[in-house]
Amino acid sequence: MTLLSSMDQASTSIALIRAGRRHRQRRWLLVTGMLALIALSLCAAMLMLGNTIYPLDQVLLALSGEKIKGVSFAVSTLRLPRMLAGLFAGFAFGIAGHVFQTLLRNPLANPNVIGITSGSSAAAVFCLTVLGAGQAFTSFVAVIAGLLTAFVIYMLARGKIFSIGRLILIGIGIQAMLDSVISYLLLISSEKDVPKAIQWLSGSLNGSKMSELPPLIWIVLITTPILMILGKHLHILELGEQSASSLGVHTHWSRLILIVAAVLVVGMATATTGPIAFVSFLAGPIAKRLVGNGFYNLIPSGLVGINLVLAADLIGQYAFVTRFPVGVITGILGAPYLIFLLIRMNRKGEL
Repeated sequence: MTLLSSMDQASTSIALIRAGRRHRQRRWLLVTGMLALIALSLCAAMLMLGNTIYPLDQVLLALSGEKIKGVSFAVSTLRLPRMLAGLFAGFAFGIAGHVFQTLLRNPLANPNVIGITSGSSAAAVFCLTVLGAGQAFTSFVAVIAGLLTAFVIYMLARGKIFSIGRLILIGIGIQAMLDSVISYLLLISSEKDVPKAIQWLSGSLNGSKMSELPPLIWIVLITTPILMILGKHLHILELGEQSASSLGVHTHWSRLILIVAAVLVVGMATATTGPIAFVSFLAGPIAKRLVGNGFYNLIPSGLVGINLVLAADLIGQYAFVTRFPVGVITGILGAPYLIFLLIRMNRKGEL
């Protein structure tokens, strides 16, 4: 009798677990689908809105290659590159922020806070103001600088035993140093170079060109499957160093591949659009709140990043008398959340 009772309890537990998993899966699919629909709507709005508003049918005809006076140039040459830049940069910032926050088990641990985007930004400002380099060379140097910055932070934080707290503190210190370098470069630059550098530092989709987007698109298409494949390892690493090792995960190599892939994608996004503030900081927590736990939130985080960037760009362009770069709007949105997060972490004794 006892054996039968134990078997019934086990069967009931298994059924509850399966029911919970199906519920989480339906929620994941529903939320991801809704985020994708919102992103598609924002993409359409980006193509339709401007000094002249074009109906959707004319936009689609222009995209298909049909020559329509005024519409073809505005949509294909001006609005499409801007939309694609926001689309892929937003996705890149979103997935990179999710990887860092999950891997380091800290909502503050995103590329903006721990100095990685500052490394790319300092290199880009140097190329723009001192070397007078073009977009292609600036993008290449910015990506390499982001990788080098991440490597330095990782090696300094590793020591004998890898420490997440040490990595975040070192990253914040390096970010402060690199921000000082950026300020110095702006002070010694000629007047004609400063506006271009400041516009880039604010994070902007202005002046996006189709010829500059292929590197970002290819990096996103290559790194996203890698991060998805390593998603299981990422969640196991979230349990801690000892737990991950006991479950058979090679913590050093898994962590290294995840960091390199995330840094590569965020470095290329930063090189293309500038450091759009707080997108990588906000995307992961918003996606987690919407989707919940139990499923890998890489894609939802990327979709939230897309929606944040495109919505902020539309707000910055059309909601005010003066047009603002997208980074200004995301900064306004992200700063209150950062203050709220710091207050909450301080109350919990996590700071």
